[in-house]
Amino acid sequence: MSDEHTNRPAHAELPPEKLRWRCEASRLPFETTAQAEPREGFVGQDRALRALKMGVELSAPGYNIFVCGLAGTSRGGTIARMIEELRPATKESPDRCYVNNFKINDRPRLLTLPPGQANGFKKDMQAGVDFLRRRIPQVFEGEPFQRQKGRIVERFTAREKELMDDFTRKIAREQFALGHMQVGAVALPEIFPVLEGQMVPIEDISKMVHEGKLDAPVAEEIERKYEQFRQEFTVVYRKTLTLSRELASELSYLEQEAASVLVDGVIEELKEKYPGNSVAEYLEEVRHHLLDNLDPFKEREGESDEAGGETPEGLPKSLSQDRDPFRVYGVNVILSHEDENGPPVIFETTPTYANLFGTIQRAYDQRGGWTSDFMDLRGGSLLRADGGFLIMYSLEALSEQGVWRALKRTMNHARLEIQPPEMFYPFGGSAMKPEPVQINVKVILIGDRDLYELLYEYEEDFRKIFKVRVEFDEEMAMNDSVIAEYAGRLRVLSEKEGLLPFDRGAFAAMLEYGVRKAGRRSKVTARFVDIADLAREATYAAKAANESVVRAAHVREALASKIERHNLVETRIREMIEEGTLLVDVSGKRMGQVNGLSVLEIGGYSFGKPVRITATAALGKNGVINIERESNLSGRFHDKGVHIISGYMRSRFAQDKPLSLAASICFEQSYSGVDGDSASSTEVYALVSALSGLPLRQDVAVTGSMNQQGDIQAIGGVNEKIEGFFDVCRIKGLTGTQGVLIPASNVEDLMLRDDILEAVAAKQFHIWPVAKIEEGIEILTGMPAGQQNGDRTFELDSVFDRVNNRLKDMAKTLKEFEH
Repeated sequence: MSDEHTNRPAHAELPPEKLRWRCEASRLPFETTAQAEPREGFVGQDRALRALKMGVELSAPGYNIFVCGLAGTSRGGTIARMIEELRPATKESPDRCYVNNFKINDRPRLLTLPPGQANGFKKDMQAGVDFLRRRIPQVFEGEPFQRQKGRIVERFTAREKELMDDFTRKIAREQFALGHMQVGAVALPEIFPVLEGQMVPIEDISKMVHEGKLDAPVAEEIERKYEQFRQEFTVVYRKTLTLSRELASELSYLEQEAASVLVDGVIEELKEKYPGNSVAEYLEEVRHHLLDNLDPFKEREGESDEAGGETPEGLPKSLSQDRDPFRVYGVNVILSHEDENGPPVIFETTPTYANLFGTIQRAYDQRGGWTSDFMDLRGGSLLRADGGFLIMYSLEALSEQGVWRALKRTMNHARLEIQPPEMFYPFGGSAMKPEPVQINVKVILIGDRDLYELLYEYEEDFRKIFKVRVEFDEEMAMNDSVIAEYAGRLRVLSEKEGLLPFDRGAFAAMLEYGVRKAGRRSKVTARFVDIADLAREATYAAKAANESVVRAAHVREALASKIERHNLVETRIREMIEEGTLLVDVSGKRMGQVNGLSVLEIGGYSFGKPVRITATAALGKNGVINIERESNLSGRFHDKGVHIISGYMRSRFAQDKPLSLAASICFEQSYSGVDGDSASSTEVYALVSALSGLPLRQDVAVTGSMNQQGDIQAIGGVNEKIEGFFDVCRIKGLTGTQGVLIPASNVEDLMLRDDILEAVAAKQFHIWPVAKIEEGIEILTGMPAGQQNGDRTFELDSVFDRVNNRLKDMAKTLKEFEH
């Protein structure tokens, strides 16, 4: 049976109902999405959820998580909500605080306290110091203390006076006296000779001899005695200094004895309230330091602040040069847990070095110098996530200087060292080395598949640290459960963002859009972010029309508007085809020429573009020549497709003779490169036409890859390719014979526009599914392709028979020519 084209075998074309999947209204149990059950989270991602559950619940080293394939702007927040819903059992994280190391000041000590106690410990320490600042001055000013202090001072003063009086009487017998000499602002004790009842400086003796006021022998005797007494005075003066030191020591002991009652009470109370070896050891150090440094407590609270003067303009008092002397007793809480329910889940959106690992702040003084101490330590996200989970985007973490290396080191050793980022301070880092923090954090990186493969291949530590891969699929099986999930999520989105509800028709249109994005009728896209964008734009269209509900027409309007915003290049290409600048025939027949179909993607928008493919054949031994490859415009996959064509030709026609052929295949008017093998069947049709001498229909475009056995294989972008050729045919005029050959395996991928369905229903456009090369040849030539006989000949006067005879003649001619 044949159609109107003479001798052309009939081939079934697809009816309109096969060209698009439609959502039946009976599958939608609501009038509008406002009646759907609210749903949140991920839809149809059971595989990923199982992997994520295992990753968050398995506490072995290295079982951190890398999430790939997850789309959307709030991916980190979504993962955080999922973890909170799973409620994994984790080891409780203690509170952490840094305190002063009284033995080594630049090695701050880390204290670990039970959860919820760090801030209390800080307040109690501050309250204890404040108590001592009030009470110790009162003790020192009290009558009992002053009486004991007075007796001690009186005793030492008497001993000192006795020494000085003995020395003074001794030198007085020799006409010398003890006085003071002013040296700058200081008056120093000095021995003076006494002449005629007046103390004379020793320097003036020689002057008096010169003036004749004093005999030389007398002067020499005076100077001799002066030197003797001076040496004796040095001994006496040293004894007075020793007495002063003994006085200071005894007064210090008295002060310690007086203050120890208060200090011991504060320290023992803290030790009882906060038991633990590390805290007790620290409090003992505080006790000794307090008793050894009582001078700051001698001033009443507030006096030192009033006398401290003003700080530099623009600097807080805590950053001035003279720090609070009681700062050494402070407690720097870097991690506390107050009324937390479950493990912490931290989503770090800005993973800089300081944000992740913490830093050491710098306090600048009036001269521009800087200092840091234990109170300037600041924790980061890794510390806040201790005992829980830290989520961040992998690309941002990798792009921040120093972050990836420090993250690997921290995760490998489970030790966090707080240091400032060195790149900010090129002229010297901090001299402080705080005690490292032992952390238990599960890191979750979010990235794409390419980045995961790159890190897995070239970063050995990555394999050890991130052992769990959670991969979210971009599509999922279509079923009633997924439809309910879609409707529920659309309702939640509408309520959150104030979108209008969607009626059945609008929701069906949204769902059909999701099916087209998935590329298969049995699937629907899992990229709800795309559905959400369309929902927002459809609501915009509905509100512009003063509607209270989004309808199917508004969804179609939103889609059309979306296409219009992106299809300027497509429009220009259509204009060039209409004007004849780009040569595309949609009627008639041509030998060695066929319409191929390609897909262009610009800025995320894809569209189909017809392209003329030509082939020529001549005598030779070069085989099939790929002109695109010779011009360096061919990609690897296209090169492979041409090699498959050569293999197909050899297996079909070169079993009883050499393939004495020099054929060239070209994508005409293509200047930007060609890749992919979806045109390999198209190129075979052109080559067969050139060899057989039979013209091919120009009102039919072709797409489909092939293997060496002649089977037509599925390709991508089938909807865009069909729509692209249909648009060109409509521009040049629909004749009723035009159509497209597609692989039969792509039929389930069809989700074509309504205007194409209408054209197919009206017999103005046709779509033929083909599974073998022979089927396409018969549609394009109108002749039988030809079955191969047992003697390797083909059915008489078939297309393959003509090709075979031509190749035989070429082989014979080449052989004769060579001889």
